[in-house]
Amino acid sequence: METLTLGTAPVLSTPDTHIFEDPTPSIDVSNLPRLSDEQLAITYEIKRTVEEIRAGKWRRVALQLPDGLLPDAPRIYESLRRGLKHAQEAQRISSSTAEKQAQRDSSVVQALETSVESLSISDKDEVEEKLFILADTSYGACCVDEVAAEHVDADVVVHYGRSCLSPTARLPVIYIFTTRPISLDMVLETFKQTFPDKDQKIILMADVPYSNHVSDVYEKLREEGYTDVYATSIIHNPSSPLPNRTVPADVNESKDALRDYQLFHISEPPTSLLLTLSSRVGGIHIYSTDYTSSGPPKALLASSAMTLRRRYALLTSLSTVSVFGILINTLSVKNYMHILDHVKGMIAAEGKKSYTFVVGKVNAAKVANFSEVGGWVVIGCWESSLIESKDFWKPIITPFELGLALKGDAERVWTGEWTSDFQAILENTDTSAETQRNDNKVGDAAGEDQSVDRTDFDSEEESAPPEFDLRTGRYVSHSRPMRTSAVQPNGMQVSQKVGASTNQSLVKRANGDITQVGGVASPGAEFLRSQRTWQGLGSDFEASNETNGLAEASGALMEEGRSGLARGYVVGNDTSER
Repeated sequence: METLTLGTAPVLSTPDTHIFEDPTPSIDVSNLPRLSDEQLAITYEIKRTVEEIRAGKWRRVALQLPDGLLPDAPRIYESLRRGLKHAQEAQRISSSTAEKQAQRDSSVVQALETSVESLSISDKDEVEEKLFILADTSYGACCVDEVAAEHVDADVVVHYGRSCLSPTARLPVIYIFTTRPISLDMVLETFKQTFPDKDQKIILMADVPYSNHVSDVYEKLREEGYTDVYATSIIHNPSSPLPNRTVPADVNESKDALRDYQLFHISEPPTSLLLTLSSRVGGIHIYSTDYTSSGPPKALLASSAMTLRRRYALLTSLSTVSVFGILINTLSVKNYMHILDHVKGMIAAEGKKSYTFVVGKVNAAKVANFSEVGGWVVIGCWESSLIESKDFWKPIITPFELGLALKGDAERVWTGEWTSDFQAILENTDTSAETQRNDNKVGDAAGEDQSVDRTDFDSEEESAPPEFDLRTGRYVSHSRPMRTSAVQPNGMQVSQKVGASTNQSLVKRANGDITQVGGVASPGAEFLRSQRTWQGLGSDFEASNETNGLAEASGALMEEGRSGLARGYVVGNDTSER
């Protein structure tokens, strides 16, 4: 199958169909009937939400809903407002009853006097809770939008719909998964057709909106005689062997035990979850909830081999890239600054340059503005970090894939394992760093009397093996622009990073001098100087230089701009509207 490759950057404008592009999987609720008041209270768990808000004593509450659930936002708002108001009235009545009871029982008046006074004071000072609807999310809908919530100075966020359950950085969260209906009999029948052997090891799992049905399906399976089925439950841990799910007891002892299990998953999982699970369990059978009435649904055996091969091709194509762009696609996920430092450190260690960009929802038009960037690394939640689209001019990979891309061909080993949770990457990095420190101590103790022979060092251009772009087959001579050759006292040249010494002059490479900014090589500035055809607005006037006959640009004079309202402007002293 022929692959389409873009030769130039796409048009730098966002098509109307992609303005609100969101990689988060969504549930189609357009065909669902309108919920009654009772169904609304059950689906959105109004009672539990009111109880948790009152228990937490939060006064400013932000309600975050995905686009598909926004039509229900006004009714949710009114239901919560009424529930909070009734809870306040019930507390006042309870306090008043306690005070009257204390007055009637003279023997305990003295003992309850302090508590009754405190109740009265709290009632007088109590402020009614304020609710705010967050109509649009700054990033993916699966993530808690702490940025938008802090705009209204919220104390807590109530997150509705499916969620990645990534740990937040600042605000507490109330998760409402909005349970979706499902036919348990059809699930049971499909399960029995998929797994006729009742002694087989099977893990029962469901997407977040259907997770409440797992326990009911499990009980029915036990009645049918299945003896080795494990029903998962939700936990807030994306680093779990089954992300955000509990695991069987034998898996806690050894993660390899998951290979003995088959996974039955209710509803289509996100691609990132599918890739993660495919390398850990024996097989994945997906029960689709989007079935038609033409026949009963079937649990299809999922295959991620094609997706994994495509991801491996993307990361190997970036092995010779000299400039990486780091996309910050979250400001709420805990430890996102730590993984940013880790990614920047990995790129700098290989002598490559990185530039950091903070974006909202990623689309092709945004990243195409930076032609000097050869590849992108996205830092976001574990679900939205996987971005697959042919519309992007340059590949977008995850921090896990970056670690493989920066390795040499001899060191890179593709086992099929894939993860997008950067917390697990940080934990593995800490473990590797501790092991490396221990090895260094042993090596230092064994080689105290040995001197380092520096005569084996040579310049990078002479000693490093040649690098070739796997896409074009061409030789690449500038894949590590941040490494320079510094002349040593003994006359030998040793490859060093520019950051080690900013006052060393850069060597001249084959393609010319590298532009420096603050004494440090800047591939972005070099690209601006040599390859960009438009470098910004210049002067409106040119003054003739009589000494050398050349026209030199001079600064434009300052002018008073337009002022007034949008319906009419005035310019300078001219009071007539335009």
